[in-house]
Amino acid sequence: MPGSSTVTVHADRGVLPQRAVATPIYQTAAFSAPDGDTFARAAVEPRGQDFYTRFGNPNHAQVAAVVAELEGTEAAMVTASGMAALTTAVLALVCAGDHVVGQRSTYGGTASVLLNLLPRFGVTTTLVDQTDPAAFAKALTPRTRLILVETPSNPLLQVTDLRAVTDLARAHDVLTMADNTFATPLNQRPADFGVDLVWHSATKYLNGHSDVSAGVLAGPARLLDRVWDTGLLTGAVLGPFDAWLLLRGMRTLPLRMPRHNANGQALAEALDAHPAVHRVHYPGLASHPQHRLAVSQMSGFGGVLGIEFTGGFEAADAFLGRLRYARRSASLGGVESLAVHPASMWRGMLSEDQISASVPPGLVRLAAGTEDTADLVADVLAAAGAEGAVGPGAEGTRA
Repeated sequence: MPGSSTVTVHADRGVLPQRAVATPIYQTAAFSAPDGDTFARAAVEPRGQDFYTRFGNPNHAQVAAVVAELEGTEAAMVTASGMAALTTAVLALVCAGDHVVGQRSTYGGTASVLLNLLPRFGVTTTLVDQTDPAAFAKALTPRTRLILVETPSNPLLQVTDLRAVTDLARAHDVLTMADNTFATPLNQRPADFGVDLVWHSATKYLNGHSDVSAGVLAGPARLLDRVWDTGLLTGAVLGPFDAWLLLRGMRTLPLRMPRHNANGQALAEALDAHPAVHRVHYPGLASHPQHRLAVSQMSGFGGVLGIEFTGGFEAADAFLGRLRYARRSASLGGVESLAVHPASMWRGMLSEDQISASVPPGLVRLAAGTEDTADLVADVLAAAGAEGAVGPGAEGTRA
C-alpha cells in the first residue's frame, strides 16, 4: 500500500480523469444529462457527482476518495461542517425510542446533541466515563442502537479503548461512531479497531489552514448511503470551492502532522512540571493515566493539550492573555497556534451545570501549530510565569 503522502496526492486521480494537473473547481449547482436514462440514474445514485451539488459534486468525490484511503474505509462523504457530519449521521441511524451511549468527556457540540437535541426527538442518551470500558457495557439497554466515542477527547485528552468498545458493540448489534478529529488518520485509524463510522471536523487538521468549515464521514458504503439519504433532507452541503480548499489542504497533511505532534509533545513536557500547572492532559506524556493505551492505538499524539492551572479561571485567563504566538480562538488544527478557555467557549452549547460537570474552570486548551518548537516552548513558559505566579496582576506581553 502507498504511503500517506502518496495517498493524499494521488488517491483521487481516478475520480474524474482529466488532463489538468491542478484540480479544477466545479463551481456549479447542477449538471446536465445527455438523455433521460442517464438523468434518472443520476437522480438516485448515492453520493454521486454529476446531478446536483446537494447530491454530490466532483470536488466532493475527490475529497471523499482521499479520506477513505487515509482512513482505510470503503467509502467517505463530505458535509458542511463536523457538526453536520455528526448530526446527519445520528439522525440517519437512530429514531424515536432508541438509546445512544456517549462519553462524559467530549466536544461541547457533541455533548449538546446527546443531552439537548436527541431527547427532543424521543431518543434517550447515557454519558459514561470512557476511561472505563466496563462503563459502556453497564450503559447498554435493549434499545441501544449507537455508541459515540471521541479519542483523544476534547478538551481533556482522555483515551477510549476502541477495541473494547467495538467488541462490545458488535456482540450486541450496536453501531459505533468515532470522532477522529484530534488524532487524524495519520495518528490513528479507528476503522482498524472495528469502528463502523469515523467522522472529522475537517475544518481542523484535515484542512489545516483555518479557512474552511467542513466535515467528513468514512465507513462502509451501505451506512454512508443511509447518511446520504438523510443529508439530502438536512441540506448541509459543502460548497465546491470549500471542497477544493479542503482537498488542497489535505495534500500537505502528512507534512504538517509530524510538526504538530512534535510541538504538542514538547509543550506538554515543558509544562508538565511547572509550578503554576496542576496537570497537563496529553496522551503522549508517560504520566498520562492512559499512556499505554494511547501508544497501543496511536502512532502520534497530535498538537492539542489541556493545561489545568492551579489558580483556576483567573490563572487560565492570565496565561491566555500573555501568550505571544498562540491567539485566543475557538478552533484548532491550523498552521498557527491557537488557545482557548473551553468553559467559556461552550456556554453557547451547554448549560452551566453541564459545563461544570465536564470541564475544569482552570483548563486551557492549547493547539500547537507548525511554528518552530523552541519558539512555542519559550512562549508558553513565559506566559505561565517563571515562578508560577500566574494571576490577574502578573506582568507580560499581551497578544
